[in-house]
Amino acid sequence: MPLTSRRHRTLVPLRLLLLFLLLGGFLTTTLFSYYTSLKAVRSSILSTELPLTSDNVYSEIQRDLVRPVLIASMMANDTFLHDWIKHGEQDVGQITRYLREVQNRHNAFTSFFISEKTRTYFQSRGVLKQVAQDEPRDAWYFRVRELNEPYEINVDIDMANQDSMAIFINYRVLDEAQHFLGVTGVGLSVESVVKLIDTYQKRFDRTVYLVNQRGVISLTGEAGGPFGNRAGKAIADIEGLDGLLAQMPKLQDGSYEYEYEGHRYFVNVRYIPELKNYLFVTKHDGGQTAEIRQSLWLSVLMCLLVTAVVMTLFSLLIRRYQLRIERLAATDQLTELPNRRGFEMLAGQAIEEARREQQPLSAIVIDLDHFKTLNDTHGHMAGDVVLKGFANQLRASLRRSDIVCRWGGEEFIVLFKNTPLDTARQLAEKLRVQLEQQHFFWEDKALKVTISIGLTNLTGGEGLDGLIARADRALYRAKQSGRNRIASEPGASA
Repeated sequence: MPLTSRRHRTLVPLRLLLLFLLLGGFLTTTLFSYYTSLKAVRSSILSTELPLTSDNVYSEIQRDLVRPVLIASMMANDTFLHDWIKHGEQDVGQITRYLREVQNRHNAFTSFFISEKTRTYFQSRGVLKQVAQDEPRDAWYFRVRELNEPYEINVDIDMANQDSMAIFINYRVLDEAQHFLGVTGVGLSVESVVKLIDTYQKRFDRTVYLVNQRGVISLTGEAGGPFGNRAGKAIADIEGLDGLLAQMPKLQDGSYEYEYEGHRYFVNVRYIPELKNYLFVTKHDGGQTAEIRQSLWLSVLMCLLVTAVVMTLFSLLIRRYQLRIERLAATDQLTELPNRRGFEMLAGQAIEEARREQQPLSAIVIDLDHFKTLNDTHGHMAGDVVLKGFANQLRASLRRSDIVCRWGGEEFIVLFKNTPLDTARQLAEKLRVQLEQQHFFWEDKALKVTISIGLTNLTGGEGLDGLIARADRALYRAKQSGRNRIASEPGASA
């Protein structure tokens, strides 16, 4: 219908506005919450979580890696060692037992002393060799000999243990006058240190590695350090650390974050003076931020679901409201029969159907006799009671296929579908007789009315206006003839 179509077009902007407000409000709130949570988590990781993890790892390193430095320092300042050197290094068994006791007591991989006076390499099982300046494998000793620092940490082969890799703490031995007496210290197997790093990583769920002052990775776990790179790799040469190095052009303490291949990485850097290395503790953006992203998608899904439910309910309510409005617009409020607008829509369809299927269609126009006098005598409320009672009688007496309406005032119209003129006359007469015998009660008064009826039928090319006009003329004749009767004006084809 044109009216329904116009209403539908009018509601389209309203639906779009509601959809925009719902989705816009939900998504804005969800995204704001997401970015606020993401910012809070990242801030927490950088300012609290990683530094605390770094503190814990540092404590572990102090227990596991710094302790050998302290042991080497103790050896370098041990009175026994100094006295044994002063007395000419006479008893090899004494230094051997000393080194063996240090190794066993502190669970070291190896322990050693190299004398500057004799260039002899002592270890827990006796004399290993004589170091020589022209021997490449002895270069470390002469490097330590010239150090300004008291010790160095060096990864090298352990000649006392079948050339297996070890981490040595090489400590300079000095007398009271600060004269160089040799180098002593202990060694840890690389394998054991790697296991320690792996233990830290598993315990704290972080990537842990050490970088020396030259920017070269010195210790990693079994799987390597950043992006799988192992000891000996300069961090400046590692692809993916550009974002980190841009914030940290030189090694320094602090918390940093950078992105690589769509992932965010958080790093805490801390200098360990005992090891002369920087501790790197790295966290991938997986865990907590992934949970926040998952929560975001769940929230978006819930937003869409709620929006769909609200829009569906809104459409149902609007449709129900439309139907009610259309019903009110097409229904007489007093009698609840179709009014003129509603009747015109129903009658138009009935006329089209009658023409298409070549079926007879008859119409009657009904007028309540002397209704104005009834209103003037008993009041309009009494008139309303009569109108409502007559409407109920029409509904009860007519067939389901018949179309009835209140045309206006005290006039009613009935269309008899698939009904010839004679049958329509019989139905109209039945209505007239029933009303003649009917009483309507108002304030203990029994009111009676009669009706005049104009009857006609549809002709071949006639429309609704022509049909009603002929029925009206027939009604006029019925009223002129004394009322309470039926007059007919058949169509030309009757």
